[in-house]
Amino acid sequence: MIQIIFLGTGTSQGIPVIGSNNPVCLSGNLKDKRLRCSALISWNNKNYVIDCGPDFRQQMLNNPISKLDGVLFTHSHADHTAGFDDIRPFYFRQGLIDIYSTSEVFQNLKKRFDYIINDKDKYPGAPSVKINIIKENKKFELAGKWVTPIKAMHFNTSVTGFRIENIAYMTDVKTIDLKSKVKLKNLDVLILSCLRIEFHQSHLNLEEAIELINELKPKKTFLIHISNSLGFHNEVSKMLPKNIFLAYDNLRINC
Repeated sequence: MIQIIFLGTGTSQGIPVIGSNNPVCLSGNLKDKRLRCSALISWNNKNYVIDCGPDFRQQMLNNPISKLDGVLFTHSHADHTAGFDDIRPFYFRQGLIDIYSTSEVFQNLKKRFDYIINDKDKYPGAPSVKINIIKENKKFELAGKWVTPIKAMHFNTSVTGFRIENIAYMTDVKTIDLKSKVKLKNLDVLILSCLRIEFHQSHLNLEEAIELINELKPKKTFLIHISNSLGFHNEVSKMLPKNIFLAYDNLRINC
């Protein structure tokens, strides 16, 4: 059994947005409070985080775990990587932590977090990682389970999604080619980004997300990377087709 905890389900600004008077930002419903997008996936006493954004520390305090076995990065944007330094408490307790990314994302991390990546003259308070480069057409193994990387496009930025058994996590998606769609067939659970109601040049809106879901036909879909422009959680949930759900922060599912 695989357990998924939605650590954060919000878009790059989170909800509430700083200084905003948008009604969703002012909502008292905890399901309308969204940290930046990330998920914890666990099985056989192994814990892997997908993305490590600026809210990572708070997410780990909200959902405490004793160890972290690895971080999988979808792409290099700050809302998915800016919390990288906060793996330090895990490193101090357990040593090297595996990170998984494409070579493109790794080069970006190397520039921004040189003090973590570079072992030369290393600052003693910095964490250290074991680097694992993801190749688009090559599965890799995590704790006895095979992970299939799935490429999507976020406007002109390549994004890597991940399929583990019959579960797939796809964030910051705008377009997916046929080759990648084939890898998303016969899913029990699809986790898919859906930014808002209106069209957006680099994210799926609700209409586009539902169209893709109808094409892929997963048994269940949970929508993530949600902005305040999508609307109130409870109201949007009532509009959704059967077997499509809005995820929310700290939601736990077992697959």
